[in-house]
Amino acid sequence: MGCPRGKASPDQNTKYELFSASGGFCQNPNCNEPLFVSTDTKRIHIGEIAHVFAANEAGPRPPGAMSREERGNFDNLILLCPICHTIIDKAPADYPETEILTWKRNHRERINGLFGAKACETREEVRRQIVPLLAQNEAIHREYNPDLEYSQDPTSGIAFKWQRNMRQRIIPNNRRILAHLDVNRDLATKEEQYAIELFRQHILDLEAKHYTSDLVAGAALPYPTAISDIMS
Repeated sequence: MGCPRGKASPDQNTKYELFSASGGFCQNPNCNEPLFVSTDTKRIHIGEIAHVFAANEAGPRPPGAMSREERGNFDNLILLCPICHTIIDKAPADYPETEILTWKRNHRERINGLFGAKACETREEVRRQIVPLLAQNEAIHREYNPDLEYSQDPTSGIAFKWQRNMRQRIIPNNRRILAHLDVNRDLATKEEQYAIELFRQHILDLEAKHYTSDLVAGAALPYPTAISDIMS
């Protein structure tokens, strides 16, 4: 998923954010092919980072006055399958930047729709949407988290259960919580908005660690405890 274009290349956090925003699918609405493929021996990702405005002046959809750093920012990038990436760059007149940006925006809205995120009128309504998800995550953490003494026993199966629940429950729940908070961001205080951004980075770090084995992931940003009481 790399793109060796100097300063026009995304940094590691931007790569994680692009993967998360895609939900694991090509962001071309006429494609939506899975970006993870299973072989006989492993599971690999085939996603490619495409520039909306080109990384260099001679590329498709010239960047004009954009700096090289701006060309490598999240807002100028989209995650596509290899075929769609090739098509939009070989036929740029048929795929202007406005259309590609619309793909990306609509894809995010569809992901939010899958998570059931909707705009609420009150903070209390937002809170009701996220409390069951927070409660499930807390229960799983209490029972299986890796800091528990018996989780280190290879015969207990706790480590396996923790990894499974992290991938199948905690991270998806976190994504749903974040979707609810993003849609209702205008109801959050300034301090809560800061906590939301910490939560976003926490999720990106967890996804990098548990989903993308070919990406080097450092220690995950700790869970921001303010999220547990957000919108209270």
